[in-house]
Amino acid sequence: MKTKICGITSYEDAMVAINAGASALGFVFYEKSPRYITISQAKKIIKKLPPFVEKVALFVNEEAQIINSTCLESGATLAQLHFEASQKLYDELKVPFIKVIRAKEAKDILQFSDEYRLVDAYCEAYGGAGKQLNIEWFKNTDCSKIILAGGLDAENVASLKKYGFYGVDVSSGVEISHGIKNAKKVKEFIINAS
Repeated sequence: MKTKICGITSYEDAMVAINAGASALGFVFYEKSPRYITISQAKKIIKKLPPFVEKVALFVNEEAQIINSTCLESGATLAQLHFEASQKLYDELKVPFIKVIRAKEAKDILQFSDEYRLVDAYCEAYGGAGKQLNIEWFKNTDCSKIILAGGLDAENVASLKKYGFYGVDVSSGVEISHGIKNAKKVKEFIINAS
């Protein structure tokens, strides 16, 4: 499974994740998040990173113009959309993007089944808040285009391999505190997901 380490706020944490084999890093451009990062802070980190690593910009309830300009200015290579958007917004995006499904029930995970998408647990606050989805929902489902998020850590990620997820996304499960990663946990998570 591919791995994304989300909520990156420092170059050091970014390089720990990359050196451990992460496929993608997540930068949170949502001001209400404890892992929020400014465009200039993200740009300073991203411009020093090696090639071939996806730099994902996370957005909540943002306009297409802001998403486009933030990605362009920061150097992010993919927008992650944590909100229901209109087709008009998708059409106005000039950057690659991935939709997030905030799943409340089993049928929710089947939305956008022809697209790569991120599936997270629904909660009132955006971002899964470390809440885990019912993994039974994914039995007998084609998970090859699903990136699973929510409540993952180094201990439980290996058990997901049998479902055939495209990837997994972790934030709080590898942290010391909001936005500060634990290098040992990051490494263990990536090894166990591989």
